[in-house]
Amino acid sequence: MRYLDPKNDLTFKKVFGEHPHILKSFLNAVMPLAEGKKIVSLEYLPAELVPEIPMFANSIVDVRCIDEKGQQFIVEMQMAWTDSFKNRMLFNSCKAIVTQLEKGSHYSTLQPVYALAILDATFDDSASYYHHYQIISEQSSNRVLEGLEMVFVELPKYDSKQTKSLKEAWLWFLKDAGKNTVAPAIIAKTPEIAKALQLAEESTYNPAQLEMYDRYWDHVSRERTLKEESFAKGELKGKAEGKAEGKNEALELMIASGIPEDSARRILKL
Repeated sequence: MRYLDPKNDLTFKKVFGEHPHILKSFLNAVMPLAEGKKIVSLEYLPAELVPEIPMFANSIVDVRCIDEKGQQFIVEMQMAWTDSFKNRMLFNSCKAIVTQLEKGSHYSTLQPVYALAILDATFDDSASYYHHYQIISEQSSNRVLEGLEMVFVELPKYDSKQTKSLKEAWLWFLKDAGKNTVAPAIIAKTPEIAKALQLAEESTYNPAQLEMYDRYWDHVSRERTLKEESFAKGELKGKAEGKAEGKNEALELMIASGIPEDSARRILKL
């Protein structure tokens, strides 16, 4: 049995965007929801158009839903990291709060918004792969402004060999199912993940869908190459500018020490 990679746009949306019971299991496992805030049922909301990130137009997957309490959830799969993506997630989350308030409504009717970003990339040097953000008082960490929470999961940092909990099982599915490795024992005991694996089976997709699947990876590969080339050019430019600045400083010091300017310039090759 061969499985398609769940991180692909086509597979991700088929698994999480068409089966609310699977998405419910996923969110309850991965998001830091207290017992009273666990999702009992949910329905999908239409994805809203938001500004695209330069160089990454083809790397974002968006699934939005609302549960029976009115809590909203935004789930995105990002194949490469950029600081603009963090701003995009914040924009999406705040917009989901603002658009709840109809004319004449009271602020007390606002429901929490949770944003989850699954990243096939890393964005910091810490060992942690799970980053939970809230609005917390600087004076007292137990004082939290309710209403907005964001979670970023760096899949490359997750050690799938340690899969034991339901949260870890879902992360194994996202990271390793497409590699067709042996599934952890917990997968067979979790109906929702077992079903997700069935939905990722290559044999359930027609030739046109498989072509879309391959085309998506081509887009991602081109975007990553573009990003790497842009960063490399920026690094070279920075080094060149830094080298020139250093030589100018050295020239000033040499002149100040009594060396004639024309001699100093020859020494520094300016």
